[in-house]
Amino acid sequence: MNTQIDSLLHEDRRFPPPEGFAADAVATAELYEQAKADRVGFWADQARDLLHWHTPFTKTLDWSNPPFATWFEDGALNVAYNCLDRHVEAGNGDRVAIHWEGEPGDSRTITYAELTEEVKRAANLFTSLGVNAGDRVAIYLPMIPEAIVSMLAVARIGAVHSVVFGGFSADSLRSRIDDAEAKLVITADGGWRKGKVSALKPAVDAALDARGDLPEQASVEHVLVVRRGENEVAWKEGRDLWWHDAVAGASAEHVAEAFPAENPLFILYTSGTTGKPKGILHTSGGYLTQAAFTHKNVFDLHPESDVYWCTADIGWITGHSYVTYGPLANGATQVLYEGTPDASHPGRWWEIIEKYGVTIFYTAPTAIRSFMKLGRKIPKQFDLSSLRLLGSVGEPINPEAWMWYRKIIGGKLAPIVDTWWQTETGAIMISALPGVTSTKPGSAQVPIPGVSIDVVDDDGKPVGAGGGGLLVVTEPWPSMLRGIWGDPERFVETYWEKFKDVENGPFYFAGDGARLDGDRDVWLLGRVDDVMNVSGHRLSTAEIESALVANEMVAESAVVGAADETTGQAVVAFVIIKESHLEQASGIADIAQTLRLWVGEQIGPIARPREVYIVNELPKTRSGKIMRRLLRDVAEGREIGDTTTLADTTVMQIITDKMVP
Repeated sequence: MNTQIDSLLHEDRRFPPPEGFAADAVATAELYEQAKADRVGFWADQARDLLHWHTPFTKTLDWSNPPFATWFEDGALNVAYNCLDRHVEAGNGDRVAIHWEGEPGDSRTITYAELTEEVKRAANLFTSLGVNAGDRVAIYLPMIPEAIVSMLAVARIGAVHSVVFGGFSADSLRSRIDDAEAKLVITADGGWRKGKVSALKPAVDAALDARGDLPEQASVEHVLVVRRGENEVAWKEGRDLWWHDAVAGASAEHVAEAFPAENPLFILYTSGTTGKPKGILHTSGGYLTQAAFTHKNVFDLHPESDVYWCTADIGWITGHSYVTYGPLANGATQVLYEGTPDASHPGRWWEIIEKYGVTIFYTAPTAIRSFMKLGRKIPKQFDLSSLRLLGSVGEPINPEAWMWYRKIIGGKLAPIVDTWWQTETGAIMISALPGVTSTKPGSAQVPIPGVSIDVVDDDGKPVGAGGGGLLVVTEPWPSMLRGIWGDPERFVETYWEKFKDVENGPFYFAGDGARLDGDRDVWLLGRVDDVMNVSGHRLSTAEIESALVANEMVAESAVVGAADETTGQAVVAFVIIKESHLEQASGIADIAQTLRLWVGEQIGPIARPREVYIVNELPKTRSGKIMRRLLRDVAEGREIGDTTTLADTTVMQIITDKMVP
């Protein structure tokens, strides 16, 4: 199979770091030199510098049985101690750990000393409920402080947490509880979303009860419930406990015990799976090292003065690494927000940035494009001058969204770090270092120091500068997944089988397409499954989407390949038009034809869409990823597949009913 991916889009804009930013930057070019001189030794230095080890390690990496790696295996540490106690002991107990903002407008400010005490109480409670080191705890909570407390308290006692996103159904929750054999479930009565309470406890009850062919769930002994929504919930005596009663009654004295660096820290089930859920396993020492290193250096963190905000939910890996573990390991002050970007008005996020003086802001391209659709008038109503660094995560960001983000949100000064990584990698793998790198709109740029990335063909041979192909990681890294929970064969088959026998292998195959430009900077081209074969040319959906969004009328786009008798596959585009242009448009058909011609001009006739559909919304998961599989169903006239993981399950019906080619 030909895995060369044709790249037809060109981007020449460059933005060096502002002089003042570079002069005061945390990360310098020396990091690359140190990592290149001794990659494994570099990570050992980072682990010692960034973390407290109760038992210092003497062995950094064991790669004697690939793809099964261990990092710092003879060392011992406590993850929660590293995120909490040591900051208090260093005299920073009064520093704010969390500025929490509830969707209805209520708020809490929590210091490191207060957070540490709450985690100690929760740890004592969990132990009293029979949760011991190695046991699994399922967490099904909204974005409230108790979510972070729960994760850290589980880590503190050496147990393993499995956070399940609060938007998942009872069936999804049950499958994850069963797979991990969780002993405790932590949930809430409900959480605020889009101006109303979304109930959570009923889904837990349904997940645990016998129904249909499912017997009563066997491993869960207790359900701990946070009172948040004040909605009525059913209660099972002997099993269910109120958080506010149980945690308040527990002792605030708790000594953090050290656990081996390879002690399991969490299982996180990848979204969109079918059949048996795929539980990605991460351990403690290596994961925390890379999460802390990347959070400090990629985001240029100055913990004494910065206010950091990552908008991700803790149900996703971004919420694990860059809401809970990375920021707290580094003693950061951060914002935690419960609700949606438009509750109770479309400027809510910008209002929060103004209120707390946020300096570092990390969000997803899909959110940025949604704000573009609404126009610059809304963010311009708020003072965003505190922002000095912007970040992007979740999928490739097209150049025009990047430029809008820089100009409208960053005031043309704040560097943008476009980060590539995955649930499986645990932490950022590719990103600019903001005080070092001249950034390019749309490019993830270069591997972070100590990480080895390449783009290869189907035989594992490097494509070289200017080539497109498959993105691989060629050397083990500290925060790498240690396996799929309970299924080592599936771990090998899914991530390592394709390039297990290549020279200097095995390589980890990420499933993403990428290209290297003339500077060997990385440009992500989307999932390999999303690459189209049009008349023998392998085209990236990401590049055609970028071309569409570069048109001033377009707020967001999604492109899929649909079966075509003549060309094998044809390009089909779904686009959202900015409200201001929709009002001025002479007709939908004219817009569609204009955009077809536009893509041909920007990229070439081969990429011109066969059809352009104008839609009001795109099908997205609650984490913001566009489900192109469903759009392919529409484009090829098939019955729409499973929509249960969509944020809005009605979107596909609306698209099917109203789209106009």
